[in-house]
This record gives sequence, structure tokens and C-alpha cells, in this order.
Amino acid sequence: MNRIRWLSSADIPSVMRLNRAAGWNQTEQDWERLLRLEPHGCFALEAGGAVVCTTTAVCYGSRLAWVGMVLTDPEHRGKGYATRLMQVALDWLRGRGVEWIKLDATDMGRPIYLKLGFQDEAPVERWSWTPRPVDAPSLSPGTLDFELDLEAFGACRKSLLEDLSRTGEMAVTDGGYAFGRPGANAAYFGPCVATSITSARKLLQWFLNKHAGEAVYWDILPDNHDALQLAVEFGFERRRQLMRMVARGVAQPEPFRRRDEFVYAIAGFEYG
Repeated sequence: MNRIRWLSSADIPSVMRLNRAAGWNQTEQDWERLLRLEPHGCFALEAGGAVVCTTTAVCYGSRLAWVGMVLTDPEHRGKGYATRLMQVALDWLRGRGVEWIKLDATDMGRPIYLKLGFQDEAPVERWSWTPRPVDAPSLSPGTLDFELDLEAFGACRKSLLEDLSRTGEMAVTDGGYAFGRPGANAAYFGPCVATSITSARKLLQWFLNKHAGEAVYWDILPDNHDALQLAVEFGFERRRQLMRMVARGVAQPEPFRRRDEFVYAIAGFEYG
């Protein structure tokens, strides 16, 4: 018998098993953060008493929600579980009156999302870095410019940024900020918002210097050509591409405005 319910912290060992089976980079701390940010937006499908499928949704006010962590146990794929759980998440978001709903789709997931009414918006690329020494300026934690982030991202994600500032690494420079956090496979650089390539370079150097002995993942919107330039400059290699997709949550939402040229690193496929 199958049932759909909310995820809880007690499920983290089970969802990490799905995480590892997919080879994804999220850690237990990432799942805990999702549960803190949106405890009623994290869903599980049980089969035979075990969690075999997950989906999460993080709301940035009523303007935008981000869907992520759509994971299915390899032994249970092809049974429509992800579609069912996605529909539950979408119904929940629309019940809250969220205007826009976005996600970053893998090639496997994209056909499901197209059937659910999502449309392609822009590609997202994962780049990786092999450890090496990097000289870096000294940067302080500083104070986050939430207005800059709102202009760049298009929705207020203050709750996410505040959580990351407590649980991850953060640096601020003139005209920008960056975060980093551990990953299951590689240290993760992002989010990073900056108004110039000069500011973004300093922030990237700061992070790479801190992780000179580790592999690093960096997820980039390739429409930001300066971000791609930095990736090449610092020896990153393109690994994979996902498709950012969007659906309307209400019938006539206000147009969504953002500044992708300021987004040098996304916050993660589960956050946008």
C-alpha cells in the first residue's frame, strides 16, 4: 500500500539513501535546511513502509516557489510516483496562491514536468574544479544586501540566505556576496550575486582558496557570459546541463523580473 505524507527529520537516513543512489551532492544538512525552511512543503511517498520518492518546495513569499529533490528509488521508477508527488506539491503551492513555480530539470525529469505544464526558461550548467592552490583577497562576512539579491533573483529569499549565513560560509565584497557549503561529492559554491565580474572574481577566489584541497561544484546560468569567463579562467570544466523550467501558479501572475547578469552562481538545484 502506498501513501503520501510530509517528510520529517526522522526520514533523513532514508532520503540520503535515495540521494546516494542518484549520485547527488546534497548532504544531511541540506535536507535539514529544507525541512526548516518549508516543513509542510517536503513530501514523501511510501511503498511497503519505505520512502521511495521525494519532492520538496520552498516558497519565497507568494511571488515564487522552487521545486526540487524529486528523487525516486531506482527499483520503483516507471510507476508514476514522481508525477503523483509533483502534483501534490503543485496543488499545495497553488492552494497557497504562489504566482510562479520554477525548477531545474534533469533530462529524466523534464518530460514529466512538460506534462505538468512547465515550460523551458533557460539552461543551467554544472561546472567542476580540480583542487589546486589559489591566491585570494581577505574578505569578511560583512552584511548582506537583500535588495541586491531581490533585484537579481526576482523574489525575496531572505530566509534562505539567513539560514545559509548561519550554517555555511559567507563573504561580502563591494557589489556582491557569495556562500559556500559542504557537499557529498564536492564543496558547493553558491549562491553568488555580484554587480561586476571584478567583485565575482574576488568572491570566487575567496571560496577556492578555502577549498584548495577539494573538488568544487559551481552551477551557472550560461546567459551570464562573465560567469562562464571566470569558470574558464579558473580551470573549471563543464560537466552537465539541466533546464530551468517555469509554470504559472495562478491564472494571471504579474510578470517576473530578474537580473541573470548579476547571478554568478545559483543557490542549488533545490533552491534556484
